[in-house]
Amino acid sequence: MTIIKGTLYIVSAPSGAGKTSLLAKLLEQSSTLCLSISHTTRPIRPGETDGVNYHFTDRGSFVRLVEQGRFLEHAEVFGNLYGTSADWVSMTLKSGMDVILEIDWQGAQQIRRLVPETVSIFILPPSLPVLAERLRARGQDGEQVIAQRLAGARDEISHYGEYDYLVVNDDFERALADMAAIIRAERQRTPRQENGRIALISDLLSGVAPTQ
Repeated sequence: MTIIKGTLYIVSAPSGAGKTSLLAKLLEQSSTLCLSISHTTRPIRPGETDGVNYHFTDRGSFVRLVEQGRFLEHAEVFGNLYGTSADWVSMTLKSGMDVILEIDWQGAQQIRRLVPETVSIFILPPSLPVLAERLRARGQDGEQVIAQRLAGARDEISHYGEYDYLVVNDDFERALADMAAIIRAERQRTPRQENGRIALISDLLSGVAPTQ
């Protein structure tokens, strides 16, 4: 059986745009799509699990991993470090699985330089007031942190033009359908299809047309 190398996806969005919820639902719908679990130095939040939401680590350990070249990309966001395991991503793509990296624009730029064929998606909120409302609804941050996140959102959004696809999360089900459509379309690209359809293509090209 021919193993088709998986596709690497980048999904970015300002905090509160609904990226995590959309990806969780998208992953439920596909058995060949998985999410890379990033390493981070930020404190674990209520309801999170180490190794599921993030690989939580201390700053010293994170820096050592950077020095060892173990990250495909890494960045500092709001004073916390985030990084993507290069070994895990490479191994998973070689197995034929598609991998999603849930990272910011800084990490996305690093990934594009290393893996130019990466497919990137940017998720926009319908408006800044809605974004602020969603951040407050979380009940995790004070007003000062929320103001910080909103300022960071404008910076993040300014990089939308660097991405292949743009999805507006004004309606959850529609945004989810848009993301699923992107994944389906990418899987139909000729290089991916021909690797898994060699026997069919060979038969169609060499076969004799039926006579009346």
